[in-house]
Amino acid sequence: MKTTYLLAALVLFAAFLLAGCSSAPKVGELQNESRTVELGDAKPARVEVNFGAGDLKVSGGAEKLMEADFTYNVAKLKPEVDYSNGTLVVKQPDTNGAPSLQNINDFRNEWDLNFSNDVPMDLSVNMGAGSSNLQFAGLSLTGLDVTLGAGTSTVDLSGDWAQDLNVAIDTGAANITVILPKDVGVRVEVDRGPTVINASDLTQDGDVYTNAAYGTSNVTLLITIKTGIGQLNLKVR
Repeated sequence: MKTTYLLAALVLFAAFLLAGCSSAPKVGELQNESRTVELGDAKPARVEVNFGAGDLKVSGGAEKLMEADFTYNVAKLKPEVDYSNGTLVVKQPDTNGAPSLQNINDFRNEWDLNFSNDVPMDLSVNMGAGSSNLQFAGLSLTGLDVTLGAGTSTVDLSGDWAQDLNVAIDTGAANITVILPKDVGVRVEVDRGPTVINASDLTQDGDVYTNAAYGTSNVTLLITIKTGIGQLNLKVR
């Protein structure tokens, strides 16, 4: 994990230099914050998660639209949460040129985001570097777009799905495991970089992988995955 954080720090430091910033943030006291977001009258919801570097967890089970816990020890990593007109944005400040982590290899930045299972949701997750555990099973997703930079990630799409879903996953230098449902039809198309693919649970036809339920179930997940350098594990559960 320390190696992953170091890689994240180098990437963000480069962005920092290009931005011409002059002050580097410092590690301070560990901060713990909890945030909740009420749904209000808006259904469905658009949710955008923009995370720079660290540990990210996403799952369902919230009684509200979102229930979240944040832990960080660099003040400039304090997350921002905004909900208006049916769109919820949870972001690390200046994610695309995030606060430089120059000479910092002991920073902590951990998000644990829980969303409602009952709200139809178009969800976008954009992560720079680090470790992520994305448990989408149980959410009422109408669309899913995931971008992952450097690090190790699990994307869990297992379980029952009530309706068809299109999923787009774009990875960089990553080791990613995608867990797929057994009883819901799945078609995965991979736009492959220099990546090792493990998919013994699926039937392969060129760049397309399908499970046993594909073509026979009432619901289908259509998944496109674009990989960079690393490893892709496709598992059925």
